[in-house]
Amino acid sequence: MELCLPIGMTGQEVERLDTLIVQRFKVKKGATLYRAGDPLRSLYAVRIGSFKTSVLSVDGREQVTGFQIPGEMLGLDAISTDLHACNAIALEDSEVCPIHFAHLEELAHELPSLQHNLNKILSREIVRDHDMLMMLGNMNSDERLAAFLLNLSQRLNIRGYSSTDFVLKMRREEIGSYLGLRLETICRGIAHLRDQALVEVSGRDVKILNLEGLKQLIAGCHRPPVC
Repeated sequence: MELCLPIGMTGQEVERLDTLIVQRFKVKKGATLYRAGDPLRSLYAVRIGSFKTSVLSVDGREQVTGFQIPGEMLGLDAISTDLHACNAIALEDSEVCPIHFAHLEELAHELPSLQHNLNKILSREIVRDHDMLMMLGNMNSDERLAAFLLNLSQRLNIRGYSSTDFVLKMRREEIGSYLGLRLETICRGIAHLRDQALVEVSGRDVKILNLEGLKQLIAGCHRPPVC
């Protein structure tokens, strides 16, 4: 939880927040945490592992809408309607901390710093959705892939992981679904970034060789990726 909410909160306030987490639980790789249409009961802080969120198109195809890593929240999609708008599926063996939403709302009324953090998280989600629309509308395939890798790099760095060496937990098909690109386009894009000495990719292992070069590639198309 300490990576998700308590920025600017006192130790006593964090302790009160921790009382909302009744029990951590594990989610096996490929298992579903919640489905589209399920009622909102809890938000989930990812403690270990990673998830993808997705919806099904009218023809039954999966459309990936996001990826969540340790320190990030799941379930925010349900706040407006009290129903989840997407499916949340574990990309690897993971562990989450459920936070009962009704109790969280009650506590937020008492703790302005908690309400402030919730507002920041919701705002970040709105901006990220806006950035995604901008990316799909304004960027070519190589720029989309570069922006995706930069965004993931920055999010990992904020949470204490390496910003230049990391493992992709998602399949390339899932990245393609998220970016609106075909699998073969993703593979070509990786080759193009490699040819420019911007990245090295071996299987799912990624090494960013030139962060500034990636940023320059998308400069003018889109503001810096939001973490």
